[in-house]
Amino acid sequence: MKVITIIIATYNASKTLRRCLDSIVPQLTDECELILVDGGSKDDTNAIIDSYGDPVSVHISEADQGIYDAWNKGIKASSGEWIMFVGADDLLLPHALNNYLDTIKATDQISSYDYICAHNEFVDEHGNLLKILGSAPEWSVMRKTMAAAHVASLHNRHNLFNTIGLYNLNFRICADYELLVRKRNHLKYLFIDKHIARMKIGGMSFSTSAVIEAYQIRKLHHTVSGIENVLLLIRDWLAFKYFVICKS
Repeated sequence: MKVITIIIATYNASKTLRRCLDSIVPQLTDECELILVDGGSKDDTNAIIDSYGDPVSVHISEADQGIYDAWNKGIKASSGEWIMFVGADDLLLPHALNNYLDTIKATDQISSYDYICAHNEFVDEHGNLLKILGSAPEWSVMRKTMAAAHVASLHNRHNLFNTIGLYNLNFRICADYELLVRKRNHLKYLFIDKHIARMKIGGMSFSTSAVIEAYQIRKLHHTVSGIENVLLLIRDWLAFKYFVICKS
C-alpha cells in the first residue's frame, strides 16, 4: 500500500498537462503513486500520459460524468492511504510531496486525521500571484464556505471515502466542499503553513454556478439557517462580481 496517491482527471488537456506532470513526476517516491483518469479526450492528452511510462501507475480513458466521476474512478483504482487531487492545469510546487510525507511521519496518530491541507497560490494567466488561498477548515467557517484550499490537499481514504462515501455526482463544481461538510464539526484536520500547489484563474470553481452550488450544499446539510444562507448567497455573488470587475 502506498502512502500518497495523486489523482488527475483530464479531458482534452494537452495544452497544460505536460507542465502539470513535469511538476509532479520528479517528486514521486516509492511511497507515492500517480493515477490519471481521462474522460475520452479527442486531442493528444492520452498520448502525453503514455509518454511518461512507469511513473504513471494507472491510466484510465473512458467517458465519464465529469471531474468527480473521474475522481471516484481514481479512488477505486488507488492504493494510497492518503489521496490527493490535482487539476490538469495546476502545478505541484517543489518539495510538496516531501513536505506531506515528512508531516505524516512526524505526526502522532496520523491515521486518526481525516484531512491535511495547506496553501495554494492563485495566479493569473501570466503566472502573476493574485492571492494565497487556504486556511484551517474550522467548522465555524466551513459551515458557511469552503475554507480549505482543495487542490493537492490530502484525504484519508478510510476516514473519508471508505466511511462517508465517494463524491456526490449531483454536484458538478463543489462536490469537494460537500464531502467535507458531511463530517460537520467532526472533521479532524491538520493544516500545514506551506505553499503546496499553484492554480490558475478560470474554470467553474470561480463562477456564479459555484456560488449557487455552495448555497445548495448548505441547504442540504442545514449548516446555517435559511435566512443566513440567502445572505451568504448574496454575499458570495457580490464578491464574485467584484473579483471579476477588479480582474478586468
